[in-house]
Amino acid sequence: MLLEACRDRPLERFVYSSSSSVYGDHVPMPMREDALAQPVSPYGVTKLAAEQLCHLYFANFGVPTVSLRYFTVYGPRQRPDMGFHRFLTATLRGESITVYGDGEQTRDFTFVADAVQANIAAAARGVPGRVYNIGGGSRVSINQVLDMIARVTGRQPVIISEPDQKGDMRHTYAETLLARKDLGFAPTIGLEEGLAAEYRWLSDTL
Repeated sequence: MLLEACRDRPLERFVYSSSSSVYGDHVPMPMREDALAQPVSPYGVTKLAAEQLCHLYFANFGVPTVSLRYFTVYGPRQRPDMGFHRFLTATLRGESITVYGDGEQTRDFTFVADAVQANIAAAARGVPGRVYNIGGGSRVSINQVLDMIARVTGRQPVIISEPDQKGDMRHTYAETLLARKDLGFAPTIGLEEGLAAEYRWLSDTL
């Protein structure tokens, strides 16, 4: 295990990439780091378990761990199985997009360049033992995202509706005051601007 290998190393920081999925569906908005985490998916459970291991190694062995809870990272070079990559690709090709539920579920989307800057800041200034939310600064529904995709691409997405998926959180929205205070974190790229950047990248690669 990486944490075990770091026990006796002179590290400045050990930065772990966690997820907003640790929160589950029963915490107040915006989500704060001190909320009771109750994940509703196996992915969220594993992310929270790894956070706990980071805290264990900090508390017991002094490994300077810092955990970052990312809120739905997107942007150029996104994995092809991720939502925005699939949505934009389908729209470019005139294919359908599957939306689960009513489309009114919301997410706090974080542009990849902002996530990178948060990682760099955490490695330099993160307080060992702490957990930080890293979010894009706005709460947007999937239906609003689809409207933005129509504007960015100049094409109307073709939507197929399916029932809700089990384990899919209804809402996420990050309280980032702690990251702003300790890391100087502030998102710089708005969602529509970020979607346009991912669309340009996809247009050049497809």
